[in-house]
Parts: sequence; structure tokens; C-alpha cells
Amino acid sequence: MTEGILLIDKPIGKTSFYLVAVLRKLTGVKKIGHAGTLDPLASGVMVLLIGSRYTRMSDSFLSHDKAYRVTIELGAISDSYDAQGEITRLENPPIPSLDTLLEALKKFQGTIEQTPPMFSAKKVAGKKLYELARKGIEIERKACVVEVKTTLIDYNYPFLELDVECSKGTYIRSIAHDLGKELGCGGFVTKLTRTRSGPFSLEQCVQLDTLNKETLQNRILSYV
Repeated sequence: MTEGILLIDKPIGKTSFYLVAVLRKLTGVKKIGHAGTLDPLASGVMVLLIGSRYTRMSDSFLSHDKAYRVTIELGAISDSYDAQGEITRLENPPIPSLDTLLEALKKFQGTIEQTPPMFSAKKVAGKKLYELARKGIEIERKACVVEVKTTLIDYNYPFLELDVECSKGTYIRSIAHDLGKELGCGGFVTKLTRTRSGPFSLEQCVQLDTLNKETLQNRILSYV
């Protein structure tokens, strides 16, 4: 039976569950999981676990740290903290200087607390937050402690680009939202790519549209 790890560069617009469905069809294997979802807006490293032996290891893969390249637009906010939500443009928002931005980023280094977005799969009292958010309901969420390292790559207002290395459970959308709040001008994610998941990098990933039953076998990795 086919089993192992398949690394896919998830295309923008596709869900993590879509990838699992495609892989089930290609392999004929029902037991397929993954080591962390990506929002439809995001692209990048998806670690697919094929077969019972590997899906049983999902918790250890989920605990891996991850890395992202994110583009944030300032001067507006989003109810989902990204470009897929309802965008509210702010009137005459302040335009942060580079020095102001660098100073604000100091608060997004090391151990920090962040509040999960309402538009997330996190459960509170048995309910997924996004199910409540779609009904226009917002509830209080408990802040989570995470580890992050943010590096500024480029800044040309209203856009800035960051590399973020982070621990399990970090919401990059929350970093964008909280950074915009810190700067006083708002901010939301317009582009997000997961560049690494644990030991697996984007360079190791296969493009979804190149996969078929013949090429699949050459791309499946074993992991001890």
C-alpha cells in the first residue's frame, strides 16, 4: 500500500481539504491527513500524511515550528484579518515611517500573546469560531502564548513584507492585525506563503498540477 509523506506547494484558492481529496483519488488510500492547514488565501508547504502509520504521527508533525513570507497592507482593517474578509478603509490613517515600523516590530519578537481571529477553526465551548463569525457573532477569545521572530524584508507604504518564524498555533493574520493596531493605521494580510514546516522547505514541494499516478510514487518520502 502507498504510504509516506508528500510535500505539496498548495495553490492559492484551494483548501487543505481539497488537497486531501485529490490525494485520496490518486492513491486510493482513505487514511490521509496533514501537518497543519493553510487558509485558501495562502500558498506554500503542505505536509500530507499518507496511510495509517503516518496519520498516527500527525501530532508530532503539527508541533513543528513553521516559517512564512507575508505581505501586509496598511491603512485598512479586515474582519477576517486578511484580504478575503470585509475590508474597511480608514480615513486619513497615519503613514508610519520606517523607524516607527521597526520600533513596532520589536513587540513581535520572542514570546508574545496573541488573540486568535474570529475567522479561524479554533474551537471555543465546542463551537468553531468561524461558524460564529459567519453569523455576525463575536465572542471573547483567550490569548495564546506563542514564539515568533519577525524580519522586515521590504516596506513601501501601504505594503510591507515580513519573514516570520513561529511556533505551533501562531496566527500570521493576527500579527498583521495587531501590528496595524500598534501602528495606529490598521493592517491585514494580502499574501501569505508558508516557506517551511519543521524540516520541510518550499523547495522540496511538488506543484499540484504536475501530480498524477505515475509521478506521485517518485515524490513520496519515508520518515523515521
